[in-house]
Amino acid sequence: MTTRTTRRLERRVDAAVSVPGSKSIANRALVCAALAEGTSEVANVPDGDDTTSLLMALGALGVDVAADGDRVGIAGHGTDFPAADLHAGLAGTTSRFLTAVAALGRRPITIDGHAPLRARPFGPLHDALTQLGVEVVPGERPGHLPTTIVGPPAGGQVTVRGDVSSQYISALMLIAPYLPRGLRIELTSSLVSVPYVRLTAEVMAVFGVGGVDITDAVITVPPGTYRPVRFSTEPDASSASYPLAVAAVRGGRVTVLGLGTSSLQGDARFADLLGRMGCGISRTGDATTVESGSRLHGIDVDMADISDLVPTMAVVAACAETPTRIRGVGFIRAKESDRLGDLARELRHLGVDVAESDDGLDVRPSSGARHAGRVGTHHDHRLAMAFGVLGTTLDRIEIDDPDVVSKSWPGFWRMLDGLRR
Repeated sequence: MTTRTTRRLERRVDAAVSVPGSKSIANRALVCAALAEGTSEVANVPDGDDTTSLLMALGALGVDVAADGDRVGIAGHGTDFPAADLHAGLAGTTSRFLTAVAALGRRPITIDGHAPLRARPFGPLHDALTQLGVEVVPGERPGHLPTTIVGPPAGGQVTVRGDVSSQYISALMLIAPYLPRGLRIELTSSLVSVPYVRLTAEVMAVFGVGGVDITDAVITVPPGTYRPVRFSTEPDASSASYPLAVAAVRGGRVTVLGLGTSSLQGDARFADLLGRMGCGISRTGDATTVESGSRLHGIDVDMADISDLVPTMAVVAACAETPTRIRGVGFIRAKESDRLGDLARELRHLGVDVAESDDGLDVRPSSGARHAGRVGTHHDHRLAMAFGVLGTTLDRIEIDDPDVVSKSWPGFWRMLDGLRR
C-alpha cells in the first residue's frame, strides 16, 4: 500500500482552481443518453473511476460509446440490451443506476463490484424492482452484489424508504419513463439528500422528460422517452469543497472556476457553510470564491442534504476555535466507508477531539492538540481528500492509499501541490 506524507502550506493561499465535471450530473446524463434513440454528446465528463466504470458498462450493454478527451458521444438504442456481466468497481451510484437500467432489458444482466461495494446495501432498490415484477437473483447474499437482473418491469407503483440513500430513488426515476404508465414512488420515511433527487429530475428534463413531481411523500414520473441532446456537465461542487476548505483552514483566497450562481448541485451550498464559520463568500455567474476571515468558528449544521461533504466539514471544524455539531447524517455509515465512525477514529489519531452520535459528529477543537500521525482512507476518496485538506495545516500526516482519490478526482493531489506555487 502506498502512503502520502503531507507538508504544511507555509503561506496563505491565493489561487484559482478548476475541478472536474460533476460525476453526479454526468452519470445521470450518460444514463439518459444511453436510453435515448440517437446520438448525444456529453461534454466535460470527469475522468474518475466512477464515470469510467459506467461508460465501460454501457458499452457492454451494446451502447456505442466514443470518448474524445472530456467529450463523450453516446449512441443510444433504447432498452434492447444483450445479456451481460457488468462490473462497477467501487462505484455506488454507478452500480445502483446500472441495476435499474438492467431491469429494462429482457435478458439476464449481472452487476458486481469490488469487495467494499459488495458490502454496501442494495436491498431497498432490489425490493422496489421486485415490486415492479423484475426478477432479482442474488449471487451470494440477498440485498447485496453480485446480483442478476431480468426484466422488464410491469408495475407502475413502488413503496420504498427514503432515509437510506437517494441513489435508490434516482435510479428508479431514471428508468421510470420507460415503464408503460410511468412510475409512482411512495416514500415510507423522510427523503435524504433531496438536492440529488431534484438534480435527477433536472437532467431528465434536459433529455426531454419533464413533469416529474417531487413531494415529501410521493414522487411521480410520467411515461415518455429521452431524446438525444448536446449536454455540458458543470464543475463538481463536491470536489470544489476541498480547495475552498483550504482557504478556510490555511488562510487566503481560493476561487473555483465554472461553479457559479446557476449551479444545479446542492453541494454548492458548502461555501455558504464556510461563510457561517467566518469566511468571506462571493459568487458570480461562473465562479465561487472563499476568503478566510480573522477567525474560524464552529457551527451547528444539519447536513442530510449535502452528506458527501461531512468529511470536509469535519476537518474544517477541527481547525475552528469553537465546537461544531454535524447532524442528520447517520445514513452515511453505509457509504464507501463508515463515513462517521471511520472518519472520527482517524481524526482522533491526529489529536482531534471527535465524538460520534447516532446521526452525526461533534468536533471539539483544542488549540495545539492536533499532531502528526498516520490515517487510513478505508477505500473512501472523500476521507483521503479531507485528510489532504487538513494536511495543509500540519506536517507529516501519513495518508494510506492516497490513490483512492481516482474514484472521483485523479488529479486531486496535483491540484493540492499546485496551491504551493
